[in-house]
Amino acid sequence: GGRLQQDEELIAQARRMLQDPRAGRLAAEFATQWLHIYQFDAHDEKSPATFPTFADLRGAMHEEFLQFFTDLVQRDGSILELLEADHTFVNDVLAQHYGIPGVTGSEWRRVGGLRPLGRGGILGMAAPLAKQAGASRTSPILRGNWVSEVLLGEKTPKPPKGVPPLPETVPAGLTERQMIELHTADAACAKCHARIDPFGFALEGFDAIGRARQAAVGAPPLDARAKLFDGTEVAGLDGLRSYLATTRREDFVRYFCRKLLGYSLGRAVQLTDEPLLDEMMAALKTDGYRFGVAVEAIVRSPQFRRVRV
Repeated sequence: GGRLQQDEELIAQARRMLQDPRAGRLAAEFATQWLHIYQFDAHDEKSPATFPTFADLRGAMHEEFLQFFTDLVQRDGSILELLEADHTFVNDVLAQHYGIPGVTGSEWRRVGGLRPLGRGGILGMAAPLAKQAGASRTSPILRGNWVSEVLLGEKTPKPPKGVPPLPETVPAGLTERQMIELHTADAACAKCHARIDPFGFALEGFDAIGRARQAAVGAPPLDARAKLFDGTEVAGLDGLRSYLATTRREDFVRYFCRKLLGYSLGRAVQLTDEPLLDEMMAALKTDGYRFGVAVEAIVRSPQFRRVRV
């Protein structure tokens, strides 16, 4: 009975820790590193001429994600909310940036009903959208690679040597998308770009600091439709979100489990950990994909006990 008691004790400890206000540290450490927005509030790589509001907003963009993930952990929400949530956390300046009406005052609050406003989940959050963009323009390549590598765990080969970098400003008469399509027509580049760029094209409805875009007067129309590598056609954030949450759900969940396991064990995930990942996946599937289920599976594992011993 000792082992079982120990099991229950560990699980109880883990549950208590997830309810603790300090669970916010998990958001700050694990989740921001996984999503490549670690210390985003100190990251200032936007052109002040093109995006004068960014410097004052980046702290709020970072805080939005911390509040969102901490809340998810504390109420033991589904990890699929990372993709599918209809709510986020804003203060007045961030709400204004997003075009969310009726938010006054600097205190943070939860707002729902974001889908009709073209937001919802991490794909509609300014921090990752801004991080995966250039100083003065969007980058469908960076955003597409982020979706592919960071959300789905696909490995992208390094680009061939000698590929000229894309200009920082888009040539007159072209959109970012058209400039990239010209650049990637080269056969040596096309294979990889066909895998990653369409994910980024689906996010072209957002500018380089995560605002909803309207095509400028006289500019070519915005195009956020994309044909993905497997032939699926998606349109904008809504289309990409539902593709990731349904067709690619298993890949998303498994990679999340892999990242959480690696973080918990403080080491790279190995081949011998695959059965544990299978267990985590099965447990999540039968229990509403609750965050705590993944944590409990890790805490019960011999791998985790060995680290602690």
